[in-house]
Amino acid sequence: MKIMQKLLTTAIASAVMASSAQAAISDNEVRIGYLADMSGTYRDLAGPNGLTALNMAVEDFGGKVNGAAITVVSADDRNSPDVASSTVRQWVESDGVDMVAGMVASSVTIATTKILEQSNKLGIVSGSAASSITDQYCTANHIHYVYDTYPLAHGTAQAVVKEGGDSWFILTADYAFGHSLEKDVEKVVRENGGTVIQKVRHPFPTSDFSSFILQAQGSGASVVALANAGSDTINAINTAGEFGVTQSGQSLAALLLFLTDVHALGVDAAQGIQLTTGWYWNKDAEARAWSDRFMERTGVRPTMVHAGIYSSTLHYLNAIKAAESDDTQKVRQKMIATPINDMFAKGGEIREDGRMVHDMYLAKVKTPAQSKGEWDLYDIIRTIPAKDAYRPLADSQCKLIKGTVAVK
Repeated sequence: MKIMQKLLTTAIASAVMASSAQAAISDNEVRIGYLADMSGTYRDLAGPNGLTALNMAVEDFGGKVNGAAITVVSADDRNSPDVASSTVRQWVESDGVDMVAGMVASSVTIATTKILEQSNKLGIVSGSAASSITDQYCTANHIHYVYDTYPLAHGTAQAVVKEGGDSWFILTADYAFGHSLEKDVEKVVRENGGTVIQKVRHPFPTSDFSSFILQAQGSGASVVALANAGSDTINAINTAGEFGVTQSGQSLAALLLFLTDVHALGVDAAQGIQLTTGWYWNKDAEARAWSDRFMERTGVRPTMVHAGIYSSTLHYLNAIKAAESDDTQKVRQKMIATPINDMFAKGGEIREDGRMVHDMYLAKVKTPAQSKGEWDLYDIIRTIPAKDAYRPLADSQCKLIKGTVAVK
C-alpha cells in the first residue's frame, strides 16, 4: 500500500511539474514565422531553403520544447515592407506567432521589427545586411545574427585598398541595405588612404546594368565596387564581364557575394573575387557534416544565411527550454547570457544591442584549376576575429546601450 501511495505521489508530482512547464509556454505551443523573399531577387541566398534549415533545427530539437509543440508558418514578403508588415501584424495579433525568423531585405526587416517592438514579440534576423538594424534601428525585440555591412566593409574593402585599389566607383542598390553598405565602405576606403571618385545608385531590383557599368568605366576609378546582392550582383558582374571591365584594368569588388551567387556565375567568371563571409560550408568537419545533411534535402550547399537560420533557431529553442518560458524578454536575455558554440560559430555572443558577434572570414573565389568540385568555390584567406569584425559598442547609437541617445 505504501509503495502504491509513493508511486501515486510521484506520478502526481511529475504531472504537476509537466503542467507547470507547459503553462509557462503561452497557448501550450511555440509558433515560429519564417519570413523571406521566396521567389525574387534574394530567393537563392535564403528563400525556401532557409525554411528547410529552420525545419531541420526544429526536427533536431525534437519537435517540442518543455512539452509544448513547435509550429512553423511561412510567407513570401516579396521584398516589400508593406507586404511584410501586413503579414507580421496578422501573425502576432491573430495567429499567436512568438518569433519571426529569416528576414532578408533590410527595408523589410526595419519595418517588421517596429511591429515586433510594438507587440513585444521576438525577431531573429539572418538575411539582412544593414548594420543600422542594431544601431539606430535597434530594439529590445530583435537579434541580428549572421552578418552586416560593417564587417563586409572592414573585410573586403580594407583588403582591396591595401592591395592597391585606391580609387573607387561604388554602384549601390537604392534602399536601406545598399545605403548602409555604401556608407560603411566609403568610410573604410577613406580611412585606409583611398578615395571614392563617384557613387551611383540603381533601382532595386535591376535587370539591365549596361548604363551603370559604362559610367563605372568612364569614371577612371581603379575599383568598381558593387554594393548590392543576389541577382542584382550576378547581373552586374555578368555585365561587367561583357563590357570587359577587368580586361581594361579595373578591379571588380563584390561587397556582398553569396555562395549561391558564385555557383550561378561559375568560377570562370567569378575567379579571384575577394569577399567577406560569416560562414563557409567546408570550413571544418562539423560544418561539412551539417552541410551534407542540408544538401541531401535541398540539392545545394548552404549559404551562410541558411546556416545562421539553423543555428539561431536552435539557440532560440534552447533558450525557451532553459528559461522555462516563451516570454520574449526572458528568452532574449537567456539568449544573450548563453554563448553560441555549434556548426555555425564558436564563442559567438549576443550583445545588448542585439548584434550577434562571431568570427568572420575573408575569402577568395578559386580558379577553375583550384576548384575540385561543383561547390568547392572558396579559399579562406584569413579569419577576422569577432572583436574586430563588428561595430564597437562605444560607437553605437542604439537606444539600449547605456550612455547613448536613440536616433529618432
